[in-house]
Amino acid sequence: MSSSKPNYLRRRLLQGAAATWLLSVSGIGIAASVASVVAVRVWPSSTYTRVTLESTIPLKYKQFALSNPNRLVIDIENVNLNSVLKAVSAQVPNNDPYLKLARVGQHDPNTVRLVLELKQNINPNLFTLKPVAEFKNRLVVDLYPANGGSSEPDDPLLALLKEYNQGDLEKDRPSASPQAGKVGRDRPLVIMLDPGHGGEDPGAIGKRGTKEKNIVLQIARRLRTLIQKESGMKVYMTRNEDVFIPLKVRVAKARAQKADLFISIHADAFTDRSANGSSVFALSTKGATSSAAKYLAQTQNESDQIGGVSKSGDRYLDHTIFDLVQTATINSSLKFGKDVLTRMGRVNELHKNKIEQAGFAVLKAPDIPSILIETAFISNLEEERKLKTAKFQQQIAESVFAGIKAYFATIKY
Repeated sequence: MSSSKPNYLRRRLLQGAAATWLLSVSGIGIAASVASVVAVRVWPSSTYTRVTLESTIPLKYKQFALSNPNRLVIDIENVNLNSVLKAVSAQVPNNDPYLKLARVGQHDPNTVRLVLELKQNINPNLFTLKPVAEFKNRLVVDLYPANGGSSEPDDPLLALLKEYNQGDLEKDRPSASPQAGKVGRDRPLVIMLDPGHGGEDPGAIGKRGTKEKNIVLQIARRLRTLIQKESGMKVYMTRNEDVFIPLKVRVAKARAQKADLFISIHADAFTDRSANGSSVFALSTKGATSSAAKYLAQTQNESDQIGGVSKSGDRYLDHTIFDLVQTATINSSLKFGKDVLTRMGRVNELHKNKIEQAGFAVLKAPDIPSILIETAFISNLEEERKLKTAKFQQQIAESVFAGIKAYFATIKY
């Protein structure tokens, strides 16, 4: 008896400890299944408005629409209302063309309800994104106008975005546009400027907090002004505001406008802050010309993951267009790039004095000579300072414009 009692007590103690352990594990499991929203961002633009909820784990949601007034209601499961969510109402600017106001509340113990009151009929596009770069899990809510937008009448961007979201981008377009890239006297020369990044995707960020997306937009606007003053030329921009545009849509817009040249404008970044100078890149279908070019192409091609796109339409460049890239177009890109690089070298030190090549997704139009310009290293303290100045921005714009004119001067009509 005396020997069995300690064993009995020992079993009871072990059972109690096991029960306590199971309870603690269950508690941890329950806590881990509840999402915490760590950031809410609103990105208004004339094309569409984006609302992003960033969370510790993927968000599960349901959506439905209400009228009088028009509202989009999103019920988010397994999340608790916190100060971050409550602050969403303060992030909606009065001049947002699509979103009137946002409010949030704890709908039931396990559900937060986000209500977006709208200024007009919209087509919502909701999707989730896995963690990438500095971002955690994201729920993205894109609000597109149902009956056209406030973009310029001749701007096909909204229609292209609609096609992209439906997975129909370039579905009915020819593999090569008969007019694109074919210069003639019967029409103006068309240049498409592509300020990199935008919206949710800031691009590279300098030590002083300078964002690449803002700098390259300023340079592109300066270059646009120069081109607009030149007779016989027309200019368009893939974006003219702080909005995210998928890489494939940028290329599709250039093709829709029958562009003769495509110029993507960026500001380099590297782990070594001593790296400096301007660079020009063209497409390669046979691998990168250097490890640095390969690295840069990989980081630029991640823009869609960082900016946030749904998976629909991804086959556009990865298969159809990539297979149709023409050697002649790449050769023209290399010639054009050399004309630009030579003139950029007169206003800034060159990182390399030759055109480099890599598999940049944004350069993959089969029928448009295309280059990607790295204006300077935003990660370099001195060049970050220069990039912020109107003088240097104008110098870069003028050097690229001189390269454009030099290239077209050699084209036989």
